[in-house]
Amino acid sequence: MRELPTRYEPEKSEKRIYDMWMEKGCFRAARDPSKKPFTIVIPPPNVTGQLHLGHAFDETIQDVLIRYKRMQGYSALWLPGTDHAGISTQIKVEENLRVENLTRFDLGREKFTERVWDWKNKYGDRIVEQLKALGCSCDWDRERFTMDETCGKAVREVFVSLYEKGLIYKGNRIINRCPECATALSDTEVEHSEQPGHLWYIRYPVKDSQEFITIATTRPETMLGDTGVAVNPNDMRYSHIVGKSAILPLIGRELPIVADEYADPEFGSGCVKITPCHDPNDFEVGLRNDLEQVLIMDEKARIINSGKYDGMDRYEAREAVVRDLEESGYLVSVKEHSHSVGSCYRCGTVVEPVSSEQWFVKMQPLSREAARVVEDGTIRFVPDRFSKIYLNWMENCRDWCISRQLWWGHRIPAWYCEDCGHVTVSREDAAFCQKCKSGKIRQDPDVLDTWFSSALWPFSTLGWPDKTADLEYFYPTDVLVTGYDIIFFWVARMIFSGMEHMKKEPFKTVLIHGLIRDPQGKKMSKSAGNGIDPMEMIDRFGADALRFNIITGNSPGNDMRFYAERCEAMRNFANKLWNAARFVLLNLTIEKNELPLKPETEDKWILSKLNTLIKDITENLDKYELGIAADKINNFIWDSYCDWYIELTKPRLNGEDQEAKLSAQKVLLYVLTETLKLLHPFMPFITEEIYSALPNGGEALMTEEFPQYTDKYDFPEDEADFETIMSAVKALRSRRAEMNIPPSKKPRLIIVTDRKKVFADGASYLTKLAYAGSVEIADETPDDTSQTVSVATEGAVMYMPLAELVDFKKERERIEKELAKARHDLAGQRMKLSNDEFIKKAPERVINAEREKEAKLTALTENLEASLNGLAD
Repeated sequence: MRELPTRYEPEKSEKRIYDMWMEKGCFRAARDPSKKPFTIVIPPPNVTGQLHLGHAFDETIQDVLIRYKRMQGYSALWLPGTDHAGISTQIKVEENLRVENLTRFDLGREKFTERVWDWKNKYGDRIVEQLKALGCSCDWDRERFTMDETCGKAVREVFVSLYEKGLIYKGNRIINRCPECATALSDTEVEHSEQPGHLWYIRYPVKDSQEFITIATTRPETMLGDTGVAVNPNDMRYSHIVGKSAILPLIGRELPIVADEYADPEFGSGCVKITPCHDPNDFEVGLRNDLEQVLIMDEKARIINSGKYDGMDRYEAREAVVRDLEESGYLVSVKEHSHSVGSCYRCGTVVEPVSSEQWFVKMQPLSREAARVVEDGTIRFVPDRFSKIYLNWMENCRDWCISRQLWWGHRIPAWYCEDCGHVTVSREDAAFCQKCKSGKIRQDPDVLDTWFSSALWPFSTLGWPDKTADLEYFYPTDVLVTGYDIIFFWVARMIFSGMEHMKKEPFKTVLIHGLIRDPQGKKMSKSAGNGIDPMEMIDRFGADALRFNIITGNSPGNDMRFYAERCEAMRNFANKLWNAARFVLLNLTIEKNELPLKPETEDKWILSKLNTLIKDITENLDKYELGIAADKINNFIWDSYCDWYIELTKPRLNGEDQEAKLSAQKVLLYVLTETLKLLHPFMPFITEEIYSALPNGGEALMTEEFPQYTDKYDFPEDEADFETIMSAVKALRSRRAEMNIPPSKKPRLIIVTDRKKVFADGASYLTKLAYAGSVEIADETPDDTSQTVSVATEGAVMYMPLAELVDFKKERERIEKELAKARHDLAGQRMKLSNDEFIKKAPERVINAEREKEAKLTALTENLEASLNGLAD
């Protein structure tokens, strides 16, 4: 047992405490056959990233759960790691190269990837150290990286396995390409939004005819790639031209006119231009009708294969095409039109749908099992509404484009033979062609989508494809904590990957949280200028204050607004707890934490309240209601323990009765210790610091057993009776405050109640806490209540003689003095307002202000007169 400093200073304590946990191996999860495992894999942050509020939100929730389960006796593993983040990391390094007037092509692939590894080794630990500052109790000995040797082996195994099963293929399909990042994107990496635009109506001549058909398009530059026109087979307006050809304006290419259900008779003119290489629907129409494919944009969205427009940027080409159409008489009209536009989720650039040869994963065979495990409850979403969103996506998902035109990432394990054209896909680096044995082979230059390796995270991090002891013990994991914004990016892919390769669900529960927004509900970002650095919050208020702020505002699945000032309020809460602990320590003479054999009524009350709290907190945490649990602990510590119980024990602690003194100490210490255990998952640093100063037998609070509800300390009747007395005390204090009655005034208290024993037993609390001179329990209401002050509660009506609260002689003198002054001021005010010169010359606002003063003085005078008349002679 040691004395705590006057102030809690997190900046001096938190790193020391964290280092102590690390030195003692408190975060290590052992494969203990006598314990049940509980596993969480961290959503791996980008290796070059910095901690932002989203991370702090996500990681705090996980840390609360893992600390709770660890204290419950589980072998709790929180497996940490970072993601190589292909696009964003490569962009970051390329930005640095530009400072040196270099590009990645100047260095070459090998030297460039060396640069990226150097960057990773230099900055990769930054976010890890920030997670430690937040208090994350990860098993750092098991830390993984999505491009380490173990994860790399898993990626190769999955790719080859799916390829061998025919579930990975290379094909020419419409993909989303980001011109800025110069790579393909999967559908989930494209963010769609409604944007204002235009609809251009263009006349296409029908060959060998005087007839024209009108085409409407939002992207006129893509007409350079048109190879057909479609009309609906049921649209009689155009049945006579099906089988004929239209002439593409500006280019002169003949376009077969085909009948296809895709054409909507209700949209525009009912005729649709078909650009197979630049629209996913047009691509399918082109395949059905054997239309030519003409690619008109390169990877940077510059025009190709289009004559004089070649080399133009897509938007430059749009202006040129529209201008030429107008000059040639082909442009009919232009109308404003709002439509959905897809943008790169990384850089925000508008993506271009282009046909390209890429690697894909066949989704339909994999999605069936991934849907089943959610439908039958094997995997549960919290809140449940997100399961419907997930299942809807699974039902409609397209094949997943997994190749990326980058240099940083898992390179696709496919080699092309220059002699026979065979593609060798291998788990090991290939040295020769599997078919003809030629050594003239070259590896596919593309890398895999970052999410391909992330999809394997729950089992690759545990050693798969090897059958490791960790994999056998800790898989499947228990809870995945993540935001709703990456359900499709990550959650869905982990589920179908786990079911395909492990034949077992990757986790049992998906706990979904929302986004953190600013006080106005806007999304936080650097560009918007409303971002908040969590490390700054930690430096100012301590990690515990930030964590508690985040958790108390949390409701599963919903966005939360972050108020920086609430961190200060949570620091005040920490200070309240600290001061309570100092009070307890300053009054302790005992060296052992045990309860008294015969607790007093107030002891039974706080013990029963604590017991109920333990039950509630356990239920809330098991239901993932972390915000509700945190609020309950806050209220118990602040109100029940600090404001009430500590005050109730002071007479015993300061009294001469040694047995009563020791009894109060024991309960104070016991309740404080158990409360620290309840609070520890939420505020680990301050609870550990206080616990280390208390008389206890444990080496660290975080390894202590989480409190359990017990019938032994269940005193519902005693608790209810004491709450009745507390209610009476609160009501009496409130009434005295309204009347400005000082504590020195101690009137008789007459209580009319059916609960005579409760109030008789609680009389001492009413004298100590409600400043009653004496307590009388009466059967009937006093005869003359006009000379009393009455206070009603749910259990009684209480009366205090007015004469014992007020000195009538002094009160009459005070009121007469104030009344004389009020009358004098009122007379002067009325004299001013009766002055005609003042009324004529003064501005209206001044006159109104003076009349308002008169009204107030009149009201004050009348009130004082009423008070004087109300006093007894």
